[in-house]
Amino acid sequence: MSIEVKVPVLGESIVEGTLAKWLVSVGQAVAAGAIIAELETDKVNIEVTAENAGVVTQLRKHEGDTVAVGEVIAVLDPSASATATAPAPKSPAAAASTVSAATKADTTSTATPVARNVAADAGVDLRTVAGSGPSGKITKQDVINAAVPAQPAVVPTGPAAVAPAAARSETRVKMTRRRQTIAQRLVQAQQTAAMLTTFNEVDLTRVMDIRKRKKDSFKEQHTVGLGFMSFFTKATVSALKAFPAVNAEIQGDEVVYKNYYDIGIAVSTDDGLVVPVLRDSDGLSFAGIEKGIDALARKARENKLGLNDLVGGTFTITNGGVFGSLMSTPILNAPQVGILGMHKIQERPVVVNGQIVIRPMMYLALSYDHRIIDGSTAVRFLVHIKDMLEDPDAMLLQF
Repeated sequence: MSIEVKVPVLGESIVEGTLAKWLVSVGQAVAAGAIIAELETDKVNIEVTAENAGVVTQLRKHEGDTVAVGEVIAVLDPSASATATAPAPKSPAAAASTVSAATKADTTSTATPVARNVAADAGVDLRTVAGSGPSGKITKQDVINAAVPAQPAVVPTGPAAVAPAAARSETRVKMTRRRQTIAQRLVQAQQTAAMLTTFNEVDLTRVMDIRKRKKDSFKEQHTVGLGFMSFFTKATVSALKAFPAVNAEIQGDEVVYKNYYDIGIAVSTDDGLVVPVLRDSDGLSFAGIEKGIDALARKARENKLGLNDLVGGTFTITNGGVFGSLMSTPILNAPQVGILGMHKIQERPVVVNGQIVIRPMMYLALSYDHRIIDGSTAVRFLVHIKDMLEDPDAMLLQF
């Protein structure tokens, strides 16, 4: 009797995913509860486990294939020897369903799931690729670089020889499911919301002074660094309490005002942008915020975020400044109606009390849904954040 391994329930509103990586091959014995595959959804990666012990007799899908909830992706034979380790002889049909060794079932190289998919599509052997990611992990860009061969130099000959145009090549890579979803949601946000952006700038002298004086004792006491995000989160929550419409959501012909403050923190990973949510941010201390953000960012980089980490945010903060962005217009993270964009801290001359001085300045951007947030509300919301950061004594009471 054969046992079918099916795609498990992937989470609320998720009906399909992408087979990111096989962790077994045909003929391999697996124990009950063993992880046999990884699936990529638009939100998180899911591990598929074998409910019963047995030997793998079929792999019905290839890495990169789209699979639906409940679909059979592998077949096990529970009656085969549990000690079998060598691949069993395969019929032509079974062989056709087995992922190719070089690009589809390479489990010796350390690579992101997206990098494995790209390698499979481009025919790149991951064993020949040097990884540039953390701990030598192979990234998507590493595979793309390896897929584009170096072009040999062409030396013209003869008196009338003319150097030809540089040889050009293209690499076609299928968008990951997460990138496709990001694209769809960004377009949807622009099409469904009356989105506007207002800007301001903030002098971070006081904040930087506090961080300089407190960073060593803070880290010694709380085992986490004192970053800028805790200050911005505190200031944002204060502004959301002062202007409840920015923490609201449109549902049909109703406006739902949220009396809780779950702040989404945008995090960039190899697989694209994700926005894990820091729950009940209003009740967290500076240390609690820093620890929470650090934990979420680590889970994001390791592809360990769960659905509960990603759903239900009421407002989002994104920091393009870590990449050097001086100013940008963030796009709403629907169904939220507001998003705060942080940018690069840059020393600039400003006028203070009639004198020109050099101060660490940052441009702030608030994108908002004009359907429920008036322009004056948006401007005052951003000014509130500016005031809190330039005179952070109120925030320090919760330090």
